[in-house]
Amino acid sequence: MQKSREELINESLRFLEIISKTELNDAEKKKITEDTVESFRDYVNPGFLEYRKAVSNDYAAVEWKDSGTTLTDIYGKNYIDCLGGFGIYNVGHRHPKVLKAVLDQLKKTGLHSQELLDPTRAMLAKLLADLTPGKLQYSFFTNSGTEACEGALKLAKLHTGRKSIIATTKGFHGKSLGALSATAKGIFRQPYLPLLPGFHHVPFGDAGAIEMMLKSCSFVGEDVAAVILEPIQGEGGVNVPPDDYLPRLRKICDNYGALLILDEVQTGMGRTGKMFCCDHYGVIPDILCLGKSFGGGVMPIGAFISTEEIWQKMMPEPFLHSSTFGGNPICCSAAIAAINVLLEEKLPERAAELGNHFNPLLKELVSHYPGICLEVRGKGLLMGIEFVDDETGFEFSRKLFDNGVLVAGTLINAKTIRIEPPLNIPREHLDTAFEKMKIVLDSMVKERNLTKV
Repeated sequence: MQKSREELINESLRFLEIISKTELNDAEKKKITEDTVESFRDYVNPGFLEYRKAVSNDYAAVEWKDSGTTLTDIYGKNYIDCLGGFGIYNVGHRHPKVLKAVLDQLKKTGLHSQELLDPTRAMLAKLLADLTPGKLQYSFFTNSGTEACEGALKLAKLHTGRKSIIATTKGFHGKSLGALSATAKGIFRQPYLPLLPGFHHVPFGDAGAIEMMLKSCSFVGEDVAAVILEPIQGEGGVNVPPDDYLPRLRKICDNYGALLILDEVQTGMGRTGKMFCCDHYGVIPDILCLGKSFGGGVMPIGAFISTEEIWQKMMPEPFLHSSTFGGNPICCSAAIAAINVLLEEKLPERAAELGNHFNPLLKELVSHYPGICLEVRGKGLLMGIEFVDDETGFEFSRKLFDNGVLVAGTLINAKTIRIEPPLNIPREHLDTAFEKMKIVLDSMVKERNLTKV
């Protein structure tokens, strides 16, 4: 029911007062927690509360502060962040250099005029062209990774004049209509069918399957505009393809005149031990998509970048694809700072080092729990533990949460728990998380009357 102007002013002032506080008394903590749960139930989505109950004994935990590589709830409980906001905190939480860039920009302007030339967008576009492999040159900035994938698909169709797209099973590219057409999980797709026509899905990691689909589409007169995939599937369960997969796809796409779109929304910006995951394989995409950590864990921003040749049809009409908030000065400033931090602090190299330290430890650990764990997969600081079923994965996540370590399942494959901490996480935090995992797995073995190997 709509409230009066005076009631709305008072209510919003109360919320602003809460936002302004850094410390709370016990009564305030209790009130904010109760109001948050009530408002999620009545005004956001009660289903999210049910999800929280499935993955945490303290489902009503309300986040309040973050710093570095930890989060703190409203009652002061600290959590080691081994989830990284599904991959947004590559440079940590509220990195001082990223915060400074955002605040410095806010002293001048907030959002852009839409008409005058914005220098931060120009700066970031040049920096991204200098950072990315090959001849990738022109960038379009978005508000999210999903929008980056949407734009990449449109650009591929525009450049090639073709309509068909090949994606992979267990792939995730977002949930807007075009990105969802490329995304693979049925539960996300079925309520919205029919989706965009011309999308074909083949098994991930099988270059021969993609070549066969390209050949079939060509034979029936539906030539393929692009193949879109993640170099390592994040939401699909941290699925790492064979080493020759991307190099073979590069040649196959070239042979059929299809563009290769690499969705590095989750794998990019140092996550896997290189600035971009495709650098591991020496493969240069035709279009590269970025998001998540691109904004330094402070601002939301995504991008798709391509070559001058592919961008040609975007040039005569620069508003053929547009975004009101995409590429705004605040987000561009955050992204510039994030790139600087990644390079200056050598965080991609640190992700490789920590991954080489932690990944073997995890593999050795899970080998002792055959009735609970199946395997460990990953590269750099993108790792996943696959459990025997969804419920076991949820239980592991819930018990770790109770022990002050934050992890979560993936959107496509819930029985795989991802470990995706900030790239600047102290080694002692990882070691502590590892010890907590041992404690949790031991408790699960005991509760299920299983035998530890």
